Amino acid sequence: MEGTMKAAYLPGNSTVLYKDVPIPTPGHGQVLVRMKASTICGSDIRAIYREHVGKGPEGYQGVIAGHEPCGQVVEEGPGIRRFKKDSRVIVYHISGCGVCHDCRMGYMISCSSPLRAAYGWQRDGGMAEYVLCDEKDLVELPDELTYADGAQVACGFGTVYEAIKKVGVSGEHSVLVVGLGPVGLATLMLCRAMGAQKCYGIEGNPVRLELSQKLGLADKVFIPSKDTVQEILNLTGGHGVERAFDTSGSDKGRLSAIRATRQWGKIAFVGEGGTVGFSPSPEIIHPQKTIYGSWVTSIWLMEDLVEELVRWNLHPETLITHRFPLEKADEAYKLMSEGNCGKVAVCFDEELK
Repeated sequence: MEGTMKAAYLPGNSTVLYKDVPIPTPGHGQVLVRMKASTICGSDIRAIYREHVGKGPEGYQGVIAGHEPCGQVVEEGPGIRRFKKDSRVIVYHISGCGVCHDCRMGYMISCSSPLRAAYGWQRDGGMAEYVLCDEKDLVELPDELTYADGAQVACGFGTVYEAIKKVGVSGEHSVLVVGLGPVGLATLMLCRAMGAQKCYGIEGNPVRLELSQKLGLADKVFIPSKDTVQEILNLTGGHGVERAFDTSGSDKGRLSAIRATRQWGKIAFVGEGGTVGFSPSPEIIHPQKTIYGSWVTSIWLMEDLVEELVRWNLHPETLITHRFPLEKADEAYKLMSEGNCGKVAVCFDEELK
């Protein structure tokens, strides 16, 4: 496909730079995907949009932004095996080497090769009219899901699902989610679908607090205070929740997740950045709690997730509060940076409605 396309870049000074660039041509094992929806992740804001603070896997290399792409294949390169023209696809946003131990487990997020390149970080991402993808990085998007649904699976919902599967959530569990931005709300949504008995949240942003209440995903949402942990203990017979997730990335948030979890309970740290300080013996060792770190997901679990979303009739796009066309991506990133919103999406064609 010849011609040029509009693309958005992040200079690192809280602005968006637009360029007209050539439409790429797929090589062996590659396809050209016409973008339909590209959502904005908090990691983009933290490590790229405001300033380029990332190193290694988070080192932004001046490429087209956007690591949550979803679209439709419009052109095939030679050697394609599965995803043909017109296939609806989600892009697993880390392109790994394919032959290291982690890649062979499906966890390209943890690829140890210098060839590892994440879309929107080290190779061109989804904030453009087209994105060039390796076929091995694609996940089929079922007809029952929208492209806006799929864009969130590409990172946020996939990340959450991984964490939930690590700690295990079922009807035997009450759950606490600290931080109700898009990732926290996704956690509540999936925990509900997986049968969690009671769901509680902690959120201090008035806009996100109102959104969480509107969506009705939590039995009770607390505004952070010195009494919050005790209030959660009171609601759980003095024991605490069986499972807790921190998506806030804050010291106090993580500490609340630990302290509100019952003996033998499990805690997942999902939110990036920040620090945490706690007393290991009384807070982790003696009550025999377990803390899990969870970073994105595997591509096979992402495939399982899209199947489950259809089974549960669950639509991640429910969390999208604002949609922008590509030419207003600057407004989209600014809004996401301010945090007074749910999920923000840059959409194309019918997904803009």
